[in-house]
This record gives sequence, C-alpha cells and structure tokens, in this order.
Amino acid sequence: MTELLHRVKIFVFQHAIREPRYLLLRAAQGLEGCWGPLQGNIGFGEKLETAIRREVIDETGILRSLDVIDLELHQHQSLGDEHIIEWTFGIRIPPHDVALRLDPKWAAFRWADFSRGYPLLELDDDRAALVRLHAMIRAA
Repeated sequence: MTELLHRVKIFVFQHAIREPRYLLLRAAQGLEGCWGPLQGNIGFGEKLETAIRREVIDETGILRSLDVIDLELHQHQSLGDEHIIEWTFGIRIPPHDVALRLDPKWAAFRWADFSRGYPLLELDDDRAALVRLHAMIRAA
C-alpha cells in the first residue's frame, strides 16, 4: 500500500531596514542537522495556509504572521512505499525582534540576510527556494 505524505517548507522572514532577514534552523540530529527552513507535515484535510501558520506557531512560538508567499516550488520524492510532496512557502513576520520559543527538535537558529544565509544552506532545493523568495521580495 502506498502512502502519500504532504509536507511544507517555510522560509520565515522579516523586512529589516535595508534587506530582508531569513530565519534558518538546524535540527538536532542526522541529515536533518543541516541549516534550512522550517518544515512540517500537513494534516489530513488541512489547508496549506492553515498548516503553514500552525507550523510557524508550533515550531517557533511566533504568534503573528503577515503575508504568505507561494514560491511555486514543489518537490516529489519516493521512499519505498511513501510518496512525499513538499510545498515551499515564505512567510513574513512583523519587523521587530521576536523572542523565539523553538521546539526542542531544533538545535540552533540564526537570522541571516541573503548573502550570509545562502551559503549556510546545504540542500540545493533550499538554495533555489531562498533565491526565488529573495527575488520575489526585492521585486515587490
């Protein structure tokens, strides 16, 4: 029996004075221990935007978010009987310092502008998503 899983990847950002800053997270262990965006599952019957806002609240404690940006990047992976579809988004939060309450699965976090954040990302898909988000923000 094949299982279909839907996941979201979320680049949280805030507009600083000149450039946007991106929240990058590092998981506590394994391959997941590289720097990247927030990640989480979409519940059965849950709408994408609801899942995105829920994950931001659950994983970081950030209660207020503004715009959700669809990066129109979808990744498909097959692992045995599991088929995983990842939907990638950006979400803007208010431009003030936020006290994060990270879920214990995250070992570290950092806010970085594009030039510092891009080299930290180890996965090509995450790099492509950050480039796209940064271009969309700058074009707006």
